[in-house]
Amino acid sequence: MKKVVDRASSRGYFDHGWLKTYHTFSFADYYNPMRVHFGALRVLNDDWVAPSQGFGMHPHKNMEVVSIPLKGKLRHGDSVANTQTIIPGDIQVMSTGSGILHSEYNGSDKEPVEFLQIWVFPNKENTPPEYNNYDIRGLLRKNELVLFISPDGSTPASILQNAWFSMGKFDAGKTIAYKMHGENMGVYIFIIDGKVEVAEETLLKRDGIGIWDISDLKINVIERSELLLIEVPMIS
Repeated sequence: MKKVVDRASSRGYFDHGWLKTYHTFSFADYYNPMRVHFGALRVLNDDWVAPSQGFGMHPHKNMEVVSIPLKGKLRHGDSVANTQTIIPGDIQVMSTGSGILHSEYNGSDKEPVEFLQIWVFPNKENTPPEYNNYDIRGLLRKNELVLFISPDGSTPASILQNAWFSMGKFDAGKTIAYKMHGENMGVYIFIIDGKVEVAEETLLKRDGIGIWDISDLKINVIERSELLLIEVPMIS
């Protein structure tokens, strides 16, 4: 087993007033040569956006982008005529391919929005850009780790990468068994909330751990927790 631990307090952080953002991996003005990516996982941003504020139209190319709202309303707009608002229980998946312009705004004028934005390197470049929203509420089960993105068509969503995304909420005392989907894969575990033990590490809210060179692992839930697991190829 190999592992890397990224404590919440060690992430890059910027407070722009309307935006408070934490970066697990190097992003924008935050650069850490020891934290550029974890395999094909390139970006894991933890964003808070003030009411009626957001990111104006900006370009992306050749990146798979997954947005997961945690609180509030997230409104998306792009150059291929999509305008949608999503809330917790929805996810947004965008394949930027040959190029797309998009914006992300708080869809409320009263409450802030909190969301995770995740970028994954694609296994194909310069494909036609694509955007989809998915309602995953029907999949979610208490004390179950639910797979919601996969490359094989077994889940509502997929991306252009050999990647599996899972999440779930768990009561204290539960043990989660996770089996890797193939060789040369790694899994990044992000603690949205709570306290767990995995790979002889105790992890708290917004901590992350990347683990590879394993076939399976166990997560012991110490306090009520919400977890996100992202399994990706361990590309260099």
